[in-house]
Amino acid sequence: MTWASLRVSQQPVVIGFDLDMTLLDTRRGIAAAWRALTATTGVHVDADLVITRLGPPLREEMAQWFPAERVDEAIRIYRSLYPDHAISPSVALPGALEALAAVRAVPARIAVITSKLGRLAELHLAHLGIEVDHVYGDVFHAQKAEVLREIGAALYVGDHVADMQAGVLAAIPVVGVTSGPCSATELRAAGATVVFPDLRPFPAFLQGMISVGRPVSDD
Repeated sequence: MTWASLRVSQQPVVIGFDLDMTLLDTRRGIAAAWRALTATTGVHVDADLVITRLGPPLREEMAQWFPAERVDEAIRIYRSLYPDHAISPSVALPGALEALAAVRAVPARIAVITSKLGRLAELHLAHLGIEVDHVYGDVFHAQKAEVLREIGAALYVGDHVADMQAGVLAAIPVVGVTSGPCSATELRAAGATVVFPDLRPFPAFLQGMISVGRPVSDD
């Protein structure tokens, strides 16, 4: 289904965005939360390493530092510490607010689809005064694809190879940004329709999609 047919039929257009390192730079706050976890549990976590590989579910990262029998407890403690340590240091990435404004101008709905727990994602958005229509949390890779299909998303934007693969699985265009841990080469290999350094070029790309009814290329 093209953008043109979506608009003519007046179906609600939905565009999905990942959160961490796509819309928001959460590294400083997440590092602070991991350091607080170390202080609370006595288990050393290299927070500077952790923030270089944001994207996959929290459980995967936690299992790198805690024995299996302590992972659930560590997740609970981390999430209890998160609001006090991770929210206020986080900021919008370059072009993020303008990208969301461009979506509103279509007009289209905005869905944040993230591996982060939904209520924590909502705290980030509320702190920065960012209004979205839906937040779908605690989903990754194929689970994101399921959400994209369920909500009839027309486009997904992310920074991780798993985000690109989710878009491919959902059979929709997917925009990659290299503001996260993955290179442009990795994102393209995973199925990105287009790759940008950040979201600053996104409004023009979106206008291109609307004007021709199909995604444009970055070639």
